[in-house]
Amino acid sequence: MLVCFAGMSTSLLVSKMKKAAERRGIKADIEAVSTADMRDLTEDAQVVLLGPQARYMLDEVRRSVRDGVPVEVIDTKLYGAMDGEGVLDLALSLVGDGISE
Repeated sequence: MLVCFAGMSTSLLVSKMKKAAERRGIKADIEAVSTADMRDLTEDAQVVLLGPQARYMLDEVRRSVRDGVPVEVIDTKLYGAMDGEGVLDLALSLVGDGISE
């Protein structure tokens, strides 16, 4: 799950991540949500990534997800470049063997 203020600025990034996952043969449910909606949607998330603009919410988001769910901020360079491959790599590195394929 990618979290940003309106859930819209990450739409392109989500699209690129989905294409990267598909090319790699990874079945992934990747979605963008707003900071307002994320509290209701983090229950099923395996990893939560925050857009750089939502960095200030890192501690709050970590407290709101269930134990063991990694929460990190997307690197500004990856986000600015809309690097779907790089952000997918970040997500995969955070969940390790816990990803369901």
